[in-house]
Amino acid sequence: MNDKIDFVMIWVNGNDPEWRKEKDKYSNNVDNNTDNREARFRDWDNLQYWFRGVEKFAPWVNKIHFVTCGHLPKWLNTENPKLNIVKHKDFIPEKYLPTFNSHTIELNLHRIKGLAENFVYFNDDLFIVKKTKDTDFFKNNIPCDTAALNANISYRENKNHSQEAIMEIINDHFDKNTVIKKNFTKWFNLKYGKELLRTTNLMLWNAFPGILHMHLANSFKKSTFETVWKLEPEVLDETCLCKFRYALNVNQWIMKDWQLVTGNFCPRSANFGKSYTINDDKKNNENIYNTLRKQKYKMMCINDGVKPENFEVEKQNLINAFEQILPEKSSFEK
Repeated sequence: MNDKIDFVMIWVNGNDPEWRKEKDKYSNNVDNNTDNREARFRDWDNLQYWFRGVEKFAPWVNKIHFVTCGHLPKWLNTENPKLNIVKHKDFIPEKYLPTFNSHTIELNLHRIKGLAENFVYFNDDLFIVKKTKDTDFFKNNIPCDTAALNANISYRENKNHSQEAIMEIINDHFDKNTVIKKNFTKWFNLKYGKELLRTTNLMLWNAFPGILHMHLANSFKKSTFETVWKLEPEVLDETCLCKFRYALNVNQWIMKDWQLVTGNFCPRSANFGKSYTINDDKKNNENIYNTLRKQKYKMMCINDGVKPENFEVEKQNLINAFEQILPEKSSFEK
């Protein structure tokens, strides 16, 4: 039996001229380690299908906290009783604003007023596309997740991306062998399928080389964020001060990994969902659209990897696929 579960979704309207003007003002002060790609912000015009998917396939959700810098879709029904509109200034400390860094937003989610202790965090490229139960995300108030080790090139001397920075922190606080021995059946679980091989092959490492991230919506305890902020305030503060994504930033995965290494999770099938990237390969893209139409997974991550000249065509192709499984308006639409 679970207590109430909230969803948190962060969204940006990359077409908003005022937002773009503000973003461009700060873009002049970035270096080569900053990720300011247009694909991080352009709008696929498919947000309504996220809400339709939630209403149809996750009607048990308690509240949806919709996080933006202030702009809203014109079609959004802000009077829906399940919807809580949250602006960045409502919960992110003033010294971090304005921010164009999703990591800053993610790391401060626990500050959202009224957020439930149990919540699921979504980016706007993560969709529920098949019927779910609350127990897909939490069991007896414990987050559901897939735990597997993952290979990393380096995690100390040559930190060059978020995973390495996070592993430095995890290894400072936890001993890999002790963690896995204490929760052996959670790390070596048949639900993980072939992902088990990752952990088996990397057990010889003395420290955590890396932890597998499935690029799906993550189940979190609000108290996990509070704990990590208490123990690593300087690291989190350094990330949050960056206006854009930066190579050395930590992100929400530090919270996910913290739950895994403390044993605060229930094993979940690795086939719960899958991550895809729409690119310029028509065969690849058609496979994604077919997978969506056939509802092969409960959740799909649909990344943006398409060139500008092909964007409008692939955007419409994706919308057409969504229309086949979610054609009816939700109560979140006017």
